[in-house]
Amino acid sequence: MAAERDRRITEVVEREEPRLRGFIRRRVPDPGDAEDILQEVLFELVRANRLLMPIEHVTGWLFRVARNRIIDLFRKRRPERGAEPLAGGEDEDRMPLEDLLPSPDDGPEALYARSVLLEEIEAALDELPEEQRQVFVAHEIEGRSFREIAAATGVNLNTLLSRKRYAVLHLRERLRSLDEALEKG
Repeated sequence: MAAERDRRITEVVEREEPRLRGFIRRRVPDPGDAEDILQEVLFELVRANRLLMPIEHVTGWLFRVARNRIIDLFRKRRPERGAEPLAGGEDEDRMPLEDLLPSPDDGPEALYARSVLLEEIEAALDELPEEQRQVFVAHEIEGRSFREIAAATGVNLNTLLSRKRYAVLHLRERLRSLDEALEKG
């Protein structure tokens, strides 16, 4: 029985490791950190297998654990909770909003958490001044660069960066209570 479980884990690792490595490397600039995260995720899979923890969607589970490890890495490096470098570089490797949300493939609880988060984000966006909302939506949701937004609107790049920063601060504050509730629940 244990040999069969080990064989299945080996097959999963061989099948998913290249995609998982690429997923992590696109989000973590340091190759050493990316490799450490990959090894941690694979270790968690082996540990879950040894503890006979049921994992229904192994691929979704692996990517969720990887996403959580990446977030943990960035939180550790952040000088204070809630602080983030001001975005601005065109080569900036940022994590898309979609990757921060629970995957809809991870079951009913994740689907519910995702819908609650999306509703809260939408409500928080509606509270923003129009200029801040436009910049945030264009950059974070539509994926447009600040240079593209500046060219289309005629607004100075630094002004756009400032508006985005104020939007992020407002959204973070607005969603903090939801985040705390989800961590407790």
